[in-house]
Amino acid sequence: MKFFKRTKTEVSEELPVLPSPQGVRNRSSAFLTDYSPIRSAELELYRSLRESVPIIDAALDKIVRLLGNFDVIADDPSAEKPLKSFLNNVRCTGGNFGIYPFVMTYINDLLTYGEAVGEIVLSCDNSTVDALYNASLKDVSIEADGNPLNLIVCLNDGNRTPARYQSLVLPTLMKPEPGTVRGTSALKGLPFVSGILLKIFDAVGKNWERVGNVRFAVNYKPEQGSPAVTKKQARQIADEWSRAMRSEEVCDFICVGDVSVKVIGADNQSLDCDVPVRHLLEQIVSKLGIPPFVLGLSWSTSERMSVQQADILTSELEYYRMLLTPVIAKICRVFLKLNGYSGGVSVKWDLINLQDEVELSQARLNNARAAQIEKNLKAGETNEITSDYQEPDPS
Repeated sequence: MKFFKRTKTEVSEELPVLPSPQGVRNRSSAFLTDYSPIRSAELELYRSLRESVPIIDAALDKIVRLLGNFDVIADDPSAEKPLKSFLNNVRCTGGNFGIYPFVMTYINDLLTYGEAVGEIVLSCDNSTVDALYNASLKDVSIEADGNPLNLIVCLNDGNRTPARYQSLVLPTLMKPEPGTVRGTSALKGLPFVSGILLKIFDAVGKNWERVGNVRFAVNYKPEQGSPAVTKKQARQIADEWSRAMRSEEVCDFICVGDVSVKVIGADNQSLDCDVPVRHLLEQIVSKLGIPPFVLGLSWSTSERMSVQQADILTSELEYYRMLLTPVIAKICRVFLKLNGYSGGVSVKWDLINLQDEVELSQARLNNARAAQIEKNLKAGETNEITSDYQEPDPS
């Protein structure tokens, strides 16, 4: 026996309501916001960061290009010609030739991941250097060999097997934390800021998609005394509206009764994203240490401020050059020893020129004038001392 009986209503069934997939997020955005600082995920994190935020990728590429060229001078003059030929013609990763592609890929890994590993590949008879190889950090890892000052490169084969020829491996750590053998990426601290930036961009894209392809809400209010709207009648109204909207030509929608059509979200005010986006970009630019005008950002700034920003970037580039110099020198020393040359090498980088040539010439002129004035002052002091000197009276 049923104690409760369900009363029949005039409306046969409720119309289904499908929720909008608000929880679905972009894969890159989700990865940048829901990450944990685990070593196995850091490589994918920083790689996704460069893919998702173009200004970060552009900034790192600009830093690599601004490093400039270098020249290697051997202590033995007879080794200059073969060394130059080696640096210009050695094979490297990707089928390129010359040491410059190897160095550019090396510093790219160093900036992105805080670590970089290269390898000197010898010929079959071990008589000379045959190629330079940029190892993927997914395949190798840098470990401490009992002493944190001694670094070894191990294979990620599950057993952490050390590489066979450690003397031919080129590991580098950028800004390692005390007591660890882990480098610090130039992108450290940017995942949270970049995640917010990607959320804004994703929301702007969705809003413009809705504005460009407007959603309508069609409401039908039956008159008093008329029978309730059934699912079949509601479906008929929906189908007629959809047919009118899909038509390539202008088509009218005709319905009997009180029907109102509204644009979904038309009454809502769109949020201004210029200010928060600029604040986030300022955080990114300040972390990477590159002036905004290098990235094409026309923020209000004075001429003097631009000069100071260029000087700051110069100091950053000098630091990156300092990390690359030992790697280049080691490659050249191995080549010279295998070819029977003694002595070391010195790496000379080109002058970093971020200033206008007119300003540089004006600075040289001012330095020359200052040197001439100092020379004249010293000469005047000498003449004054000589004129004040008097011979003693012989009596």
